[in-house]
Amino acid sequence: MSIFVDKNTRVLVQGITGKEGSFHARQCIAYGSNVVAGVTPNKGGQKMDDVPVFNTVASAVKETDANCSLIFVPAPFCADAIMESADAGVELIVAITEGIPVLDMMKAKQYIQNYPVRLIGPNCPGIITPGEAKIGIMPGNIHKPGGPIGVVSRSGTLTYEVVHQLTQNNLGQTTCIGIGGDPVNGTNFIDVLEAFQGDSNTQGIIMVGEIGGNAEEMACEYIKKHMTKPVIGFIAGLTAPPGRRMGHAGAIVSGKSGTAQAKIQAMKDANVQVCENLGKLGEMAKQIFQ
Repeated sequence: MSIFVDKNTRVLVQGITGKEGSFHARQCIAYGSNVVAGVTPNKGGQKMDDVPVFNTVASAVKETDANCSLIFVPAPFCADAIMESADAGVELIVAITEGIPVLDMMKAKQYIQNYPVRLIGPNCPGIITPGEAKIGIMPGNIHKPGGPIGVVSRSGTLTYEVVHQLTQNNLGQTTCIGIGGDPVNGTNFIDVLEAFQGDSNTQGIIMVGEIGGNAEEMACEYIKKHMTKPVIGFIAGLTAPPGRRMGHAGAIVSGKSGTAQAKIQAMKDANVQVCENLGKLGEMAKQIFQ
């Protein structure tokens, strides 16, 4: 069992004829993902390898029954792409694009609240259920199918590091999700924790946070009240100076808000096992989860 995606997920790629879109669509197909369509305006009727290209998401969904959209559209047009997918009845939208203006994302997020759709991202690596479906840009070969660990992270590269360590310690993953580090995004920590809690195959969870915002503190309140499965937590940005943007748009410490120390304390208060040395996380997970 997994959360959100599996081998039956039917993927369309918005921006499939672009450099990034075509490259990563091919990587997803090579992994075994069921990519059924691509969308690029004014290029309908063409093909990207064996994948048919359509002018609109609506026509792609109508012809192929796609239920997931993977977005590689340039930042100025990405909010429209998200809203177009919601309009077309797509159930899951995975937005890889970074640099989307905050006001655009506020508009898109408000818009899709009227639809039964889940948005992952933007500015994220996507989602993978190892051995079944890779919908994003993560390196598939470092993942190990068969569970029992779920991974959720604000950071793409730290997701890869955590997964690699788990695999090296013979700990498979159920599903791994990068939720993105932008201040306005879709799926959050609590959404993923709730899904992992309800997944019978997920026996333990690793949550990777970073400085800025209060998403980790809110997640810890949820863990305290609702989670029965063990959680390991890691917070990046311990030495970040206040007021300076560090990588992600959401990774800004302001005053006492969003500091690594505050997030680590919130984790400890929620009985989350805090890993303070990222290089030891895999070994720690092996001790706790096995």
